Amino acid sequence: MDENIQTFWHQFCKKHKINENTPVEAWAFGATQKDANALASLVDKGIKTATTSAYELYGKDEKLPKVGEWSIILDSNAKPVCVIKDVCAEIISYNLISQEHAYHEGEGDRSYAYWRKVHDEFFTREYKEHGKVFYPQAPMVCKVFEKIK
Repeated sequence: MDENIQTFWHQFCKKHKINENTPVEAWAFGATQKDANALASLVDKGIKTATTSAYELYGKDEKLPKVGEWSIILDSNAKPVCVIKDVCAEIISYNLISQEHAYHEGEGDRSYAYWRKVHDEFFTREYKEHGKVFYPQAPMVCKVFEKIK
């Protein structure tokens, strides 16, 4: 974690009376700089409160999210935008992800049709990059979080 992110976390912890040794990860959403900025902005505005990632594409050393974990959301320049805390994390087949979860992802017009189109394209591309084929029953990590003000 670079110095700017550490300073951001230190100030956040001081403001919220959190032990600054509390584990935290810093990361950006999406696969492009444009996505990183747009999605970070949605989180910062309180619109985006959920996300979905492909369970099968997690690396061996990559841990799954857990309730109570903290994250610093970064923009495309690796600058801190806000802090979130995980409130729900579960593995669900892609084709069973609810309209409610799609709505809470906060993207586009927030409809399930929009979410499904964008995520079908995203996961098809992401699986292909890993030499795999995306399929409707693929297990997904569905996470719900809250932005801490």
